[in-house]
Amino acid sequence: MDHHNISLITTLATGFGLALTFGFAAEKIKLPALVGYLFAGILIGPATPGFVADIHIASQLSEIGVMLLMFGVGLHFSIADLMSVRRIALPGAVVQMSLATLLGMALAHWGWGWGIGAALVFGLSLSCASTVVLLKALEARNAVDSMNGRIAIGWLVVEDLVTVLVLVLLPPLAHLLEGGANGAAPAGNIWVTIGQTLLSVGAFIALMLLAGKRVLPWILLQVARTGSRELFTLSVIAAAISIAWGASELFSVSFALGAFFAGMVMRESKFSHRAAEESLPLRDAFSVLFFVSVGMLFDPMVLVQKPLEVLAVVGIIVAGKGIAAAALVLVFRYPMNTALTVAASLAQIGEFSFILGGLGVSLGLLPQEGMSLILAGALVSIAINPFIFTAIKPLTAWVLKNSESARRHECRDDVLAQLPQTTEARYLSGQVVLVGFGRVGKRIAEALDERGLPYVVVEQNRERVEDLRQSGKAAVYGNAIEPEVLVQAHIINAAMLLVATPDLIGISQMVDVARRLNPSIEVVLRTHSEDEMNFLRQEKMGTVFFGEEELARSIMDHVLNRFEPKAA
Repeated sequence: MDHHNISLITTLATGFGLALTFGFAAEKIKLPALVGYLFAGILIGPATPGFVADIHIASQLSEIGVMLLMFGVGLHFSIADLMSVRRIALPGAVVQMSLATLLGMALAHWGWGWGIGAALVFGLSLSCASTVVLLKALEARNAVDSMNGRIAIGWLVVEDLVTVLVLVLLPPLAHLLEGGANGAAPAGNIWVTIGQTLLSVGAFIALMLLAGKRVLPWILLQVARTGSRELFTLSVIAAAISIAWGASELFSVSFALGAFFAGMVMRESKFSHRAAEESLPLRDAFSVLFFVSVGMLFDPMVLVQKPLEVLAVVGIIVAGKGIAAAALVLVFRYPMNTALTVAASLAQIGEFSFILGGLGVSLGLLPQEGMSLILAGALVSIAINPFIFTAIKPLTAWVLKNSESARRHECRDDVLAQLPQTTEARYLSGQVVLVGFGRVGKRIAEALDERGLPYVVVEQNRERVEDLRQSGKAAVYGNAIEPEVLVQAHIINAAMLLVATPDLIGISQMVDVARRLNPSIEVVLRTHSEDEMNFLRQEKMGTVFFGEEELARSIMDHVLNRFEPKAA
């Protein structure tokens, strides 16, 4: 068989094989597997000796990867989660992206002499962090559901939305930016072009929200009724790719935006969780090919020939973005630990940077050298990101020890950190101190309200505390592992400490503090893990409720109540 006739097979075989090998090696040395995938692409790319995969086929496979990646982002996009941290995530992300873009533009335009168009694309590519890398870092530390994790994820969701908007506007702006770089910007019809683009995008979004919201969930329901798992998986993948392609053909919308809205609309279906699970293996496989194809574009010689440029890029990504994010979080009066966690979360770039850079190259705005520098910055920043996360705790302790202003910030006089003087007496003695007001905490609070039982909420989300105060609830802002926070919730005279957050380390510290302040207090805890449940019960932390155990008990109660009368 002619070798050229099986270039698809050889590209897939070498891409997957090397990605598996180097991804495994990366995980073994505590680096994200993404670094291994990029390295695999470098090895089979044209810039390194030996076998060179078909870059045209790889780029088409990577387009499928982009579609499925963006489909997954849309499928997991939650407006409710974003709204819970909107007051910090929305302005924070916009300001931080603007600062990072300006830093990248200044470096490229005045430092390296690039045109405005190239500098803008380069700056934008450095401004958006990788959701994939962030989620893996938070999962490794069991921090996805923590307050810090929710803020970081919400921040990146805003970045993703801004980047999607940039992907939409960049093609019609390309001629203007290219012309501006050459000193001859076209004047007449650029606003008409932008207007037409926004109208096309608006028409597509309207169609998806009006028709797609009804049609896609209905299709999923009909396919699910057949009981065929492969048909369900096929329907999900077909919808993602078909809508992305149709959006591109009919509305001139990018594949990325089409797939993103396909995922958002499919989230409305009651089968959205199953859709996410069924499409995950294929999404993972093609996203691996996306990272491999990006690696193929990287020229490793840039590390040797332009080490100072690479160092400057890494400086913007890690130090520039990190310091800007930390400063913004502190301005919003969140604690040092939260500021450093958000800074570490944003101190890397990934998939959206590659998509933006690739679009810039295809539009003739970004030189190939720029793409290589973006890739170099991504590789280095992703590689060192786990170490940055590890440094958060000791760095927080060091800063608080050596900085008087930092200690003042942590101990500031915050109106949300203490109950108002007008708080009714029933909330100050014999009350329930409810730690956490997420999905579980909210339901517990509703049940307490129905029975007229007093409670004080302790929550690390300032926005939730503000909303609770406005609705007339007693709430205190802060971390319940700190004695002064529990003191403000009047734990000394409370009847019960009810912890509705599943953080094992935090729970142990909260219980210890609460019992030192109030030895007779009753403690009620929740957990997601059987191992954690056994540990908490063994240590006699309090009454422990384990989700699956309680579910099984409720089901058995229902079953026994149903059949016991017949037995009688």
